[in-house]
Amino acid sequence: IIVFPGSNCDRDIAVALKKMNFKNQMIWHKDTMLPKTDLIVIPGGFSYGDVLGGGGGWAKTALFNDQVRQQFADYFRGDGLILGVCNGCQMLAQMAELIPDAEHWPRFVRNRSEQFEGRVVMVKVAANSSPWLDGMQGSVMPVAIAHGEGRAEFSATQDLTRLSAQGQVAFNYVDAQHRITERYPSNPNGASQGLAGLTAAKGRVLLMMPHPERVFRSCQNVVADPEWGDFGPWMRLFDNARKALQ
Repeated sequence: IIVFPGSNCDRDIAVALKKMNFKNQMIWHKDTMLPKTDLIVIPGGFSYGDVLGGGGGWAKTALFNDQVRQQFADYFRGDGLILGVCNGCQMLAQMAELIPDAEHWPRFVRNRSEQFEGRVVMVKVAANSSPWLDGMQGSVMPVAIAHGEGRAEFSATQDLTRLSAQGQVAFNYVDAQHRITERYPSNPNGASQGLAGLTAAKGRVLLMMPHPERVFRSCQNVVADPEWGDFGPWMRLFDNARKALQ
């Protein structure tokens, strides 16, 4: 788990992974050597007070350090899994040049509401072959969001169409009827086609704006089905990571 100035969800991620029997290690972003690992998570937070364009400051600490840049490039081309949430999502988006199959990824910009959005919304898992999402396709689930710059902005109008056709869309915001929506507040940032997450590198790399680590326990959800037991549906995401690496 890579920790940056302003990270505030690293502990939540650590607890979720620990429940799946992962051995966690917190790495400060200025460390010049990534440990040998099968899984990297870049958690959410408010990097540098979100005054440098969300996770942009985080991305630059890697992109402008030749040694760290090469380590990330090697990792992206390997067999490991990587998850970027919120600011971590923004960071990965700005490192797309290093990530296989990420050439059509967007950058994440200011919400159309022109304000920070923090609440629970609904997302639908898109048809996707990512190991992170195995068995979750078509599911509609509540999830926490907390961002001011979560709207995907593409450099070319056809990029989102290409990503969708290639099965790289991971999540879409949906309304109460489970329809993909661009309407506020069901879509908190105004992203086209309700885009909330993407994959690359054959699904090994997952970036997402919503915060699954904030609602993986049943008691963290506004409404919980008693049949869930201790864990809500988002625990499947972390369980899938464990299974993929066994």
